Parts: sequence; C-alpha cells; structure tokens
Amino acid sequence: MARRRKGRSIDGILVLDKPPGRSSNGAMVTARAIYNATKAGHTGALDPLATGVLPICFGEATKFSQFLLDADKEYRSHFIFGQRTDTGDAEGAVLAEVDASYLTAAELESHIAKLRGDILQVPPMYSALKRDGKPLYELARKGITVERPARPVTIREFELESFTPGVIAVAVVRVRCTKGTYIRSLAEDLGLAIGCGGHVSSLRRLQAGPFIEAQAVSTDALQVLRDADDFAGLDALLLPITDALGHIPQLTLGETAVYYLLQGQPVQVSGAPTSGTVVLLAEDGKFLGIGEILDDGRVTPRRLVSTVG
Repeated sequence: MARRRKGRSIDGILVLDKPPGRSSNGAMVTARAIYNATKAGHTGALDPLATGVLPICFGEATKFSQFLLDADKEYRSHFIFGQRTDTGDAEGAVLAEVDASYLTAAELESHIAKLRGDILQVPPMYSALKRDGKPLYELARKGITVERPARPVTIREFELESFTPGVIAVAVVRVRCTKGTYIRSLAEDLGLAIGCGGHVSSLRRLQAGPFIEAQAVSTDALQVLRDADDFAGLDALLLPITDALGHIPQLTLGETAVYYLLQGQPVQVSGAPTSGTVVLLAEDGKFLGIGEILDDGRVTPRRLVSTVG
C-alpha cells in the first residue's frame, strides 16, 4: 500500500521571489515546507545565482504547470565583458581576460541586434540538460565536454538598458524570450562576437508567463507568516490555477455537460470554439480543468482537477 504523504492539501500558485544561492528545487522544497503542503512543483528552473519570479504550483495546480513551463520569460541581467568563465556566469573560474576598453555602447548594440528574433542557441555545458541520464553540469565538473546540438529559441526583446565602458565593461540588459533560452549563452555569444569574452554576473527573472515581479513574495516574508502559524495569511497569497491559463479561451458548461465530462465522455457545447484547447468552467465559475475540441465539435476532457464535485 502506498504511503500517504502528510501535510495540508492545498491548491494554487505561489509567485515566489527566489533568493540567490539556492536551486529552484531547493527554493520549492522550502516553500512546500513553510506551507506544510502535500504536493508542490516549480515551473522553470533558475540558476542558483539567479533571483526573481519562480511560480510554485501546489496540489492540483501541478497538473497544469506545463503551461507555465512553456510560457515566455523576461529577465534583467548584468553582462561582464573582458572576462570569460567556465560556467558562463560569475560563479565559475575565470578562463581568460581581455582588455574590453575598446567596446562602445554602439558596437554592443549592433551585436545585440543580431541576436534578436529566431536564433539557434547551443546550450551551455553547465546546464541541467541530460546526456545518457546525467545532467551536463556533472560532466562539466569532471572536465568532460560533449557536443550539444543547437536549439531554436526566439528572442522577442533584447534591450541594452545601460553600459559602463572600461577594461572590464558592464552592460545591463533586458531580455524577453521563449522557453529554453539561456541568458548565459547570450552573454557568451556576445563576448565571442566582440572578441573580449563575456559572462553573466547577475540575473533576475522579471516575468514568467502572466506572473510578474510585483507579485513575487520572498521566502523571508513567508517564514514570518509560518512562524506566526498564520496559514490563512499564507493561503491568501496563493493565486487560482486559472491565472496561469488566461491565454486559453474559457468555456462554461451546464450541469448535464459537467456530469458526462467528469465521466470522461466528450460533450456537445453550444458556442464552443471550433478547435484547440479550452479552459472548462462550471456554471458557478468553478474550474474543472482543460478540454480539447474534437473534429466533430464536441469537447473532450484533457486534464481535470480531482477536487471537483
């Protein structure tokens, strides 16, 4: 018999402000412990060096985390030019130093322009991508480098916010991009193109899907509530699952349609879209889950919450 996990059964999304020096999984585990939640998962890893928006899904929300994993992200980062590190960020060892005092904001802007839009990006060795079941960073720590195929990503916005010239030049950039984009690789690619090397010294995620920096809550703030046993205050910070699905059309079902849909049967619903994915709601506004429009126009359940009924 499977052991029942202890804790509170809660559903919703916490927009966590990930602190520096922690892995995304470590930050999620801390949040889950503070909430004493039975089930939780994060939605898109941030490097330990990075901070900012990290949506944590609790309970039934974990069923829909893929929509946040697939969502666009936005970052602000400090790029250092004149130094190249083995990890592509400030946590790595410096491999080479080149005087970057010749670099100007105008030249940097010209190279940034070439990285906007659809590009191919080679993932860094220091990443969680796996080769033969092992994360690449484990191989990198052993001095092993393996070939990584370039992957398509889209850089929707790439803006130079400020530039400080010098032997070691510093640029502050803002990037909005599709999932799977490595900001470290952008810094390294720029450094390579310019000829002086580059790496990331700081990285903050400003947005993940619909969730923004202003919504993010620090671990310290959560801990204050937990120390006071204020679980009502903690739960008030959770956002509904539907907040992650605002880009998907909603479809309200009548009582009979809800009954058959919860049995796993496709239903005919007037006013339904002709194709695609829909958010399913009961007449009282209760979230039911996600459905798919079949070729014959009926709505079939794709992923439902188990707390309905």
